[in-house]
Amino acid sequence: MRLLIAEDDPKLLKSLVHIFETNNYSVDGVDDGATAFDYAASGEYDGLILDIMMPAMDGVTLLKKLRSNGITTPALFLTARTETYQKIEGLDAGADDYLPKPFATGELLARVRAMLRRKDNFIPDLLRFGKLSLNRSTYEISYNESSLSLSAKEFQVMEMLMRQQGMIVTAEQLITHIWGWNTDVDTSVVWVHISNIRKKLDILSAPVSIRFVRNVGYILEAIG
Repeated sequence: MRLLIAEDDPKLLKSLVHIFETNNYSVDGVDDGATAFDYAASGEYDGLILDIMMPAMDGVTLLKKLRSNGITTPALFLTARTETYQKIEGLDAGADDYLPKPFATGELLARVRAMLRRKDNFIPDLLRFGKLSLNRSTYEISYNESSLSLSAKEFQVMEMLMRQQGMIVTAEQLITHIWGWNTDVDTSVVWVHISNIRKKLDILSAPVSIRFVRNVGYILEAIG
C-alpha cells in the first residue's frame, strides 16, 4: 500500500514516515499543501494522511480541490483542531476519518487499515434526479454516461437542490448553508453559481432545469 503524508511539522512528519515504513507501507512525505496536491492529484496513492493547518494550501482546501478533480483516494485528517464544527468541515470536504493530535500509534494504524478496507469496497455516494446523478465523492454531475466536474460551491448548490427535490430553496437558505450566517455574500453570487450549473446541464443535454420563482427562490425541475 502506498501512502502520502502531508505534515508541516518536520519532526512529526519524520516520525509518521518511520511508523508507516516500519509497518510495510510505501510512503511519500511532504510538508506543504500545494506540494501535497501535486502528489495526490496523480491518483497513485492508496491513502492520504493530511494535516489541516499547512502552508501554501490548508488540508480542507486541498481535499476539496482533489475531490472536485475526481480524485477519490481515501483521506484521514490528522490535526490538532478538535472543535466539532472543525471535524464537520473536514468530513464534509471529503475526508474518511479524523484523528486528533496527540494520537496513539496503534490507533492511527488501525484507522488507516480501516480506511483502506473501505477503499476496496468503495461505492460511489450518489444523489439522483431522474437520470441525472450527482457524485458526492467526486463532485461530478452525470447524465447518459457523460460527466462534468462542479466547483465546490456549485456542488453545494446542486446538492441542496437535489436533496430538496420538489421544494423551493431560497437564496437565503443557500447562502446560510454554503457560506454561513456572517457572510457578506449576496444573492448575485448565488445567481452566478446557478448560472454556471445551468450551462453544465446544457452541455450534458440533461432534461433538467433550475427554475427561478420570483421573490421566492429556486427549484429543480424535469423538462418535458
